[in-house]
Amino acid sequence: MALLNTLVIGLKEIWAHAFRSVLTMFGIVLGVASLVGMSALIKGMENGMRESMVAMGGADKVLLESQPVPAHQDHLADQAPGKTLRDVMALRASAPLLRLVSPEMAVEPAVLTRGDKACDPSECVGVSPAVLEMNIHHVEHGRFFNDIDEEKAHAVCVIGTGIRDALFGSPEQSGRDIVPLGEQILINGQPFTIVGMFERYMSEQEAKERALAKANPNPAPDQAGPKRQKGWGGRGGWAFTRKNLTIYIPLNTAWVRFRLAGDLDGIPDPRLSDIDLKVHDLSQLEPAIQQARNVLLVTHNGIEDFNFRTQENQVESINKQIASARLSGGIIAGISLLVGGIGIMNIMLASITERIREIGTCKALGATGTAIFTQIIVESVVLSILGALAGLLASGALVRVLSLISPTGNTPVVTLEAPPHPPENGFQFLALRGPSHPT
Repeated sequence: MALLNTLVIGLKEIWAHAFRSVLTMFGIVLGVASLVGMSALIKGMENGMRESMVAMGGADKVLLESQPVPAHQDHLADQAPGKTLRDVMALRASAPLLRLVSPEMAVEPAVLTRGDKACDPSECVGVSPAVLEMNIHHVEHGRFFNDIDEEKAHAVCVIGTGIRDALFGSPEQSGRDIVPLGEQILINGQPFTIVGMFERYMSEQEAKERALAKANPNPAPDQAGPKRQKGWGGRGGWAFTRKNLTIYIPLNTAWVRFRLAGDLDGIPDPRLSDIDLKVHDLSQLEPAIQQARNVLLVTHNGIEDFNFRTQENQVESINKQIASARLSGGIIAGISLLVGGIGIMNIMLASITERIREIGTCKALGATGTAIFTQIIVESVVLSILGALAGLLASGALVRVLSLISPTGNTPVVTLEAPPHPPENGFQFLALRGPSHPT
């Protein structure tokens, strides 16, 4: 009962000096709002990075890169064969720990034109069907290349929706879904027929926004809000934009039509731009890489002009960035809370000074020092709790504002649980492994 009376007296005292109490709580409000906003931003950034990595193939993807020969093999530099189809066939035949090997032959530079419209693709690459599973592509309209296209080096291509939008118009502009199957475009002046188109790739947040816009095509002006930054802005958006601006052609077509600057015999350059690998089991990542290295040392005659780049390195980099952001944001939010606490302490000290007579009267009536101290503490705690509740309400508005100005791929996300400590090997690798789709 005494505690209840103390609480009531504390609330009356706060109400009696309402303006001063609001100013006192303001520091706590800012501290709590900044802490929640920081956590939401970091979570959104983490989700964007996760979606980006999954979109680009998952953590079980390994890139085979060219590198200068080691110093002790400098005398063999002119004999380095580079990446060729011989490597691809050898890896498929002799590296059982690899479940997928995808060769790529890039066309660089590549300019796509149709009439007076032009487009610079993110990548124009000659590929085999294995690329669909490697880079997690899904053909929504038409078909992918077949054996006849590859054997005859047909001038056919499969495009992303970003290329469709640039050369044929977007559904938003025309009011209908344009599927340009059978249409011709020029790749560096050479005509190619579109036989397939990938689905539109987008982050989970953008997909929700599109579904909402489709359900409510004519929102009220006060509901429309400012346009969000999309596309290349943000760690998640760039991956989906890159995939939407992709154009694939048969591997043999890229070799015959765009690798004419060959050697003295007039043979087109047979070297590949990339060879991407996927392992069967992430727990066997290192043995799989070593197995691939042994195979390539045979096909390259012992010349080590190649290197492997795993997604694990990128995952570690992502975790370091997230940890740094959490630390710096937490320090800033902690300082804001500390400043708010100091403000409450100062106000309570001032309150004690101006209530000297009241305290003297209470002591004369039998109040103990502990009771008076409890009264001051209760008022401080009530101010802190009210400030924290107000800060939670303010954080909702703050997160809303951040959502409107942040890239779609990094939309702030408010979660109830505390940020988990990242595992030693980064994100959960299995969660980052792309879904398997038979090609």
